[in-house]
Amino acid sequence: MKPTFEIEASQLFSESSIWKLNRDYYQKEGIDAWRNEEVPHQMTCNSMVGKTYAELIFGLLRDIAHKNNTTEIVYILELGAGTGRLAYHILKHLEKITSKLNIILPPYCYIVSDIVEDSLSFYETHPQFKDFLEKGLMDVCHFDAIGSEELNLRYHKRKINSQSLQQPLVVISNYFFDSIPTDLFHIQNQTISTCSVSLHSKENPKDMQEKDLIENLQLKFEKKQLEKPFYQEAIYNDLLEEYQEIIINSHLFFPKKSFQCLTNLQALSQQGIMVISMDKGFHEIQDLQKKGEPELIAHGSFSIWVNYHAFIQFCQKLGGTSFFPEYSTFHLQVGCLMFFADSETYKETKASYQNHINIFGPDDFNSIKKFTYKNISKIHLKELLAFIRLSQYDSTLFKNILPRLKQLIKYITVNERKRLEETMQEVWDMYFSINESFDLAYELGGICYDLGFYQKALQYFDHSVNLFGQKPDVYYNQALCYYQLKEDDIFITMKTKGKQLFPEYLQLHHLDRLDLSDTP
Repeated sequence: MKPTFEIEASQLFSESSIWKLNRDYYQKEGIDAWRNEEVPHQMTCNSMVGKTYAELIFGLLRDIAHKNNTTEIVYILELGAGTGRLAYHILKHLEKITSKLNIILPPYCYIVSDIVEDSLSFYETHPQFKDFLEKGLMDVCHFDAIGSEELNLRYHKRKINSQSLQQPLVVISNYFFDSIPTDLFHIQNQTISTCSVSLHSKENPKDMQEKDLIENLQLKFEKKQLEKPFYQEAIYNDLLEEYQEIIINSHLFFPKKSFQCLTNLQALSQQGIMVISMDKGFHEIQDLQKKGEPELIAHGSFSIWVNYHAFIQFCQKLGGTSFFPEYSTFHLQVGCLMFFADSETYKETKASYQNHINIFGPDDFNSIKKFTYKNISKIHLKELLAFIRLSQYDSTLFKNILPRLKQLIKYITVNERKRLEETMQEVWDMYFSINESFDLAYELGGICYDLGFYQKALQYFDHSVNLFGQKPDVYYNQALCYYQLKEDDIFITMKTKGKQLFPEYLQLHHLDRLDLSDTP
């Protein structure tokens, strides 16, 4: 066996430097971690998830309105907002839902938080967030799950500290708890052992970047029998003792630091908090049995599965109520934890969870998405349009089915042509740019040109220029649009200027062959 390089001697799992390694990765990479597609986020940061969360938040707003608490702001805090794309989707859907109803709801403000300063600056200056910030529907703050105990809102210069809020605080933890330090125990024959871990690398770690080191990590575990209460807090020891009775033989993640994060957030509101969380993990006790030594799931950074069963028990011990799927899930858990003294009175929220997650939710949609991608070559335009609509017009999904879409528009009917154009407009409306390399606007403009919607194509090409700057192929297509619209003067101007700017681009020179004699 090839020898390994020891990076760190044995430490308790929650105290291991793997967590700092993860944190350093995000501090260094910032938005690029997602922009370069190293860290996956499409499953949990898509438009369909945004609509689902917006419906849950809307249910809570209605419950609060029924209690006649419509003056104070309801704050919605997203932990570890990453790209900001989920925040945008939630805000867009929430605005659409609330604008269509003639009822008085409490005002709301969505707080996008992160620990990475560059990400916070990205949110504050993003043009697609400008309107939400100016309307007071959004703010930005630094929040560290491990130690932060207050919120300092940067845009509206408000500090939220202990008992500041008179409305419930909504907390969104999307792919978040899977990256927070957690304790690890082993339980067998009603005996609990703590688990420590030493870190080793398959290759020499000298001068390795964080992502390369994570990729090469090997974990070696050691167990030590627990002989006295492990925690100072009785509630955590009680939970651990209950697991001692019901776990047969398994390794167990115990998310004490995540609990402390929620406790700190709960202290900010006089009314408690509602947590909406999505992640890979388990919420039923049978799924926690016979778990072996955990493996880190590497994807630039790393993540683990989440013990949602522990979150449910923690919430119940504090007098709250939780909602998790009543049916088996295959990809993701979507849960709602209500740390309210009167949680049973929030009937609209419960109904929203039932209608938008329990009956059919993001996990079900992911199954349909996988099936569609697998069978994309057999799917026709009408079915693809329905799929895009079911996704709530998600732009990443649109990107993934684009090659098939281009094949099918060769045989499009008049009715399908109009429906496709309307669908693409909705996709663009839900698109949030993180300056990735894919030029959605250019692709939409190209399809509109093929469909004969030349004015609409020009609008998309203008969007492309705004995001990516002027490119020769965009100039060429803009000129063609003016030719088709019989706007000869603009066509000639575009053609001449394009050839001056991009003299090596032959397609622009081919425009000289176009005949203008039949145009007015």
